[in-house]
Amino acid sequence: RHPGSRRGDRTAIRPVTAAMAHAAIRPLGFRVHQCALRLRASSGARGPTASARCVGAFGFSDAVSMKSNRRNMFSPRQTTSGVSVFATRRVMSTQATSNRPDVLDVLKQRGLLAECTNETALRAAASQNSLSVYCGFDPTADSLHLGNLLGIVVLAWFQRCGHVPVALLGGATGRVGDPSGKSTERPVLDDATIERNTAGISKILTNVLANSAAMAQVDGIEPAGPPARVLNNLDWFGGMGFLEFLREVGKYARVGTMMAKDSVKTRLESESGMSFTEFTYQLLQGYDFVHLFKNESISVQIGGSDQWGNITAGTDLIRRILDKNETTDAGAFGLTFPLLLKENGQKFGKSEDGAVWLSGDRLSPYKFYQYLVQSTDADVIRFMKMLTFVDLDAIHEMEKSMTTQSYKPNTVQKRLAEEVTLFVHGEAGLQKARKATEGLRPGSDTVLDFETLDALSEVVPLAELQKNDVVGKPVADVMALAGLQKSKGEAKRMIKGGGARVNNVKLTEEDAVITEDDLVGGQLIMLAAGKKNKMLIRVV
Repeated sequence: RHPGSRRGDRTAIRPVTAAMAHAAIRPLGFRVHQCALRLRASSGARGPTASARCVGAFGFSDAVSMKSNRRNMFSPRQTTSGVSVFATRRVMSTQATSNRPDVLDVLKQRGLLAECTNETALRAAASQNSLSVYCGFDPTADSLHLGNLLGIVVLAWFQRCGHVPVALLGGATGRVGDPSGKSTERPVLDDATIERNTAGISKILTNVLANSAAMAQVDGIEPAGPPARVLNNLDWFGGMGFLEFLREVGKYARVGTMMAKDSVKTRLESESGMSFTEFTYQLLQGYDFVHLFKNESISVQIGGSDQWGNITAGTDLIRRILDKNETTDAGAFGLTFPLLLKENGQKFGKSEDGAVWLSGDRLSPYKFYQYLVQSTDADVIRFMKMLTFVDLDAIHEMEKSMTTQSYKPNTVQKRLAEEVTLFVHGEAGLQKARKATEGLRPGSDTVLDFETLDALSEVVPLAELQKNDVVGKPVADVMALAGLQKSKGEAKRMIKGGGARVNNVKLTEEDAVITEDDLVGGQLIMLAAGKKNKMLIRVV
């Protein structure tokens, strides 16, 4: 904003160019001294404050390549669903403000709206203006998980309805730890771990928001405002001292209100109690909203239903600090969405066994895809509504098709996996997952490359053998040596019966040998004995 302009004066906002956006992409590199609230930054280690990243509209390479390939992704020739209604995606046009869809209606219809601080006022504001909306992500791990994806989905729906999404990294709040939904205090992470986690989550948010923007453009929805941004609250908390925090923020907080929060009452009643540090977390998150409202013109905060107390702490602080008359509506709104739960009521999280990570380094696109393919019939329609951008009419048709005799099991699950994998891992990730899935299909003739075989090493039994025990040796001998068959004789009978394959190529000769050309990438071979019994051989 130009100096002297008032908040909300859109004519005073300078346009963001691609050069400005790329100049803002800088590593953070912050270190913070430990103290009561861990708020004062080391004066010698503070980096540049321009830590915002602009994504989505400036053409990240993966997002750009996605557009041309995805238009026909679910055409009748390519779709895995087999249901004709899946071949098209009906979407809402958001190009004209006068025709802007009601984002609250969209969220309600898809089961993505739990509570709202002032629904009537927010609905009116959203219909008249393009609002900036943010969701916070604390760096408690180096990756987000499937449960966190709902926050990004809701941001994406706001963007599709003509608003501006902002993802906020908790570089400062992550040093304290959110007590919401926790029965004990979170372990304190060291600065190096937090910075590593922050970098990992920033990469995920940047990529997923870019994928989201590209998917929207393919669906015919052009950006109605600036691109999505990724900010870090260490930028404003890093240099703030404890006394300054008490004076500028603490004096406006009311202890009675803070203690009335469900997250606080639950912990105070527990055996472990609650530390002062955790008790003040809601003020830190609340001040995030104050800062963003005042300096970035962000008027809506979203979060999971367990964040309601922290979100209302923010709207309350805005009213007390910035609205001197303390009117009931200062133009700041809070909105929560339900947590993503399984059929049995268990939530998705990193503390659960087998967490569904969004990072490809933590969980390959293939495994991510397969997890969604294995969704139960009881969950899949709800997940389609909450996690994808497929039109509700199409989803209802899918639900109907599941009750017909002609329905092929897992058809809807495959569509769910395709949509969500594309959203999280982009076109390249989806193609990797598809290729690996096809390569493992019983009796598959899919040509395998090194990248696919390397990805399959996570899910297919792997044996490491010396090169001179593999190259030039009969396939039957190698199958027996690797343990794929009990003996050479059993392996020969498998080959003779037509059930053996090398890299998905069916063997026709009983005395076939493995050649140098069979080593994919000079390292890997996949042997199959029967339709489902497969093994990878890595030569060392």
